[in-house]
Amino acid sequence: MKKEKAPLGLYIHIPFCRQKCAYCDFYSLPSREDKMDAYTNALIRHIREVAPRTESHRVDTVYFGGGTPSYLGAERLRSILRTVMKGCPVTRDAEITLEANPDSACDSKALRTLRRAGFNRLSLGVQSADDGLLRAIGRIHTFAQVQQSVTAARKAGFRNISMDLIYGLPGQTMEGWEKTLSDAVGLHPEHLSCYGLKLEEGTPLYRRQGELTFPDEDMQADMYLYAVEFLKQCGYEQYEISNFAKPGFASRHNLKYWLMQEYAGFGPGAHSDFGNVRYGYARDLERYLKGELVLQESETVDSDEREREYLMLRLRTVQGVDPREFEYRFRQRFAPLAALLQQCAREGLAEQDGNGWHLTAKGFLVSNRIIGLLQDELAREKNRRLEAAARGD
Repeated sequence: MKKEKAPLGLYIHIPFCRQKCAYCDFYSLPSREDKMDAYTNALIRHIREVAPRTESHRVDTVYFGGGTPSYLGAERLRSILRTVMKGCPVTRDAEITLEANPDSACDSKALRTLRRAGFNRLSLGVQSADDGLLRAIGRIHTFAQVQQSVTAARKAGFRNISMDLIYGLPGQTMEGWEKTLSDAVGLHPEHLSCYGLKLEEGTPLYRRQGELTFPDEDMQADMYLYAVEFLKQCGYEQYEISNFAKPGFASRHNLKYWLMQEYAGFGPGAHSDFGNVRYGYARDLERYLKGELVLQESETVDSDEREREYLMLRLRTVQGVDPREFEYRFRQRFAPLAALLQQCAREGLAEQDGNGWHLTAKGFLVSNRIIGLLQDELAREKNRRLEAAARGD
């Protein structure tokens, strides 16, 4: 029988935006329209160089992230996607996502051009339904533009729309968060991502945290748990800590990260896990434009790292970990980890479903601590095995 080709996701980074948001730590450059044509050409060149390496795979997701990819313009985006389609084995049912800010996604004609080019999923950076909060975090759109962009996208033929929302914003109240969720759901997106605000060092919000009032940890926990329950009642299935979807609309590209499938990134700041090598390109637009693909990091991933990664990523998902898969894949006993998870279950932080283990919504709030404990136990188990082997047991 012919062996099925392994799935592969492509991530294409567009580093341009109109204005840098106050919380943003991604590699993005405001007001650099003068570099857009040169960048498009550099991306096309890069894709063509890597395309032959994808022949043994099937590309089933393509994700244009940023920055603000929609800011690049429909024609440039179409030419980049056309290069991907011609050079890589893209499946007919591939999920092809474009990130967009609402202010740059209100033109139904441009969106129709993108839809006809092959884009079939639109991810809108909404963040809040409160225009005052949007201004406070450096967003330049209004919620009215969110409504306009959804209308334009539906008119253009998009049947898969996602929205990003943030809780824990400065001055945000529980009532305000509830309204944002209600207003977003009222636009009937197929997918919602709800992220807790992280104050990243070097960002304007990080520098101003002493003069601003943020919801405390208890309030953020309440906001998260409210979102989980409210979205469940509205027909959205939670499938990862921060992600909710109508049945059949989970982000196939993002699932690649959590299920440890391969992905290849293009553009400065983009990361890859491809051919068992994890690597990332330097955040340097000028060198990238010159064709200098400078690696910021590169490492071959060994089995120990994959085990730790498996626990970390799978426990972010509602699917959780499968002990049989873990033992078959890594040749390690799961029993010591199960004992820890049973303790978590007694505290309402984890549940056993059939043969698998997953965290509860309450457990997701402290997932980093739980995952750290499991990884520590995994290391201790390895040491016990090594000591037993040394003794000849």
